[in-house]
Amino acid sequence: MCDSGEDSTENPDRNQKKRKKRGKHVSFPPDEQIVSGFAEDAGRRDDSCITLMDVIGAYQQSCSKHQVQPRETILQQLQQGVCGGGSVECLDLKGERLDHRSCEALEVVLKSLHFDFINLQAAQLEENGASSLLDMILYYESTTYLDISDNGSMGTSSWRALAHLIKQSVCLSRLDACNVCLVDYPVQSLSKALLTSRLRVLHLNNAQLSGSSLFTLVGALKTNRALLELHLSSNQLNGYQDAMQLGDLLRYNNTLQTLELSDNVLADAGLEELCDGLSRQTKGLKVLILKNNQITERGMNHLARTLPGLKILEVLDLGDNHLGNEGIQVIREPLMVNSSLLHLGLAQTNITCEGAVALAEFLAESRLIQRLDLHENQVKLGGLMALSLALRINCSLSHLGVDPIPPQELDEFLTETQKRLQAEITQRCNANASQLQREREMNME
Repeated sequence: MCDSGEDSTENPDRNQKKRKKRGKHVSFPPDEQIVSGFAEDAGRRDDSCITLMDVIGAYQQSCSKHQVQPRETILQQLQQGVCGGGSVECLDLKGERLDHRSCEALEVVLKSLHFDFINLQAAQLEENGASSLLDMILYYESTTYLDISDNGSMGTSSWRALAHLIKQSVCLSRLDACNVCLVDYPVQSLSKALLTSRLRVLHLNNAQLSGSSLFTLVGALKTNRALLELHLSSNQLNGYQDAMQLGDLLRYNNTLQTLELSDNVLADAGLEELCDGLSRQTKGLKVLILKNNQITERGMNHLARTLPGLKILEVLDLGDNHLGNEGIQVIREPLMVNSSLLHLGLAQTNITCEGAVALAEFLAESRLIQRLDLHENQVKLGGLMALSLALRINCSLSHLGVDPIPPQELDEFLTETQKRLQAEITQRCNANASQLQREREMNME
């Protein structure tokens, strides 16, 4: 460590117990380039305040001590950075090769500045370097958002250090660990840490979480009362054991507010399990993203049974699934009865004018829906006309996403009709949006 007289490269396995917290003397001078320092740190000025240029100089000295070249990207970010109260927006190390000595050299930066985001994506972190860097981030509470995605060489001690960071940090609120292999020890250590962590947002996309790994993760999250967002896209989650685990998560966890499951294979059977869990939610889940999950019109029967009783779910995205007009007809009346849904995503779901008419009937009855996405569907003039007529009655919809009809399918008269209908839809959505904004402002007063 650079604070001691010993070369930290001689002790690559950093002992966390040696990092006992020291008190900080924080000041907020008027110069936006001045940051808070640690009065006790060797070599610091007596007033405990340093500038970004001081940090740059200290980093260069640290690199010399650890016999590595200063990273030009780090120097540029510090030179261009603007900070107040010791906080800088981002330390972007994406794609940098960070070996152990390069990580050790970063300590003077991490102990001087707090970053809103530290990006270590694809940094080729190896065992000792990753462990050391994660220990530093915890000790100095260096960031609120950390991305360690695309680091496939992190070994056991690295995952142990990450778990300790997740458990102990009072500052870290978001972690991205995507495109890594979360099986065996990594998922076990991560899950154990989540039992008591303060994390609010967790991205684990493409992390091989299907099967026993998901079982381990869900076991911890059933009792977690801090996490608000869980993103699990592209994990090959299936409609059987995996869907059962996710359904259990929704049965027992009433804290989670966003569950993102795009690009999996949950299918209709999986949707049934999720709907069963959703029906048990009395508070909690507000956003459910199910894009591209091989769901068909048959799955809409499960959703139709669940929609009328939902009191919490506000956003449902079923885009890029094979629902067709038949699926929309199945959920048309349940959508009318539903008392919570504000945003409905139906982009690229094989809807034509017939489905658009069914949705127009829903819009005419709804007093809640605010956004409806119908992009990449075959909604032509008949569907646009029905939607436009529905908006003469509906007072809540503030955004309706529809694609223009290809010019080759229209003559001059029909082109003008389309323009008029789309203009009317936009005008009425804008009027609804303005009214909703006025109501929010009145409620705030």
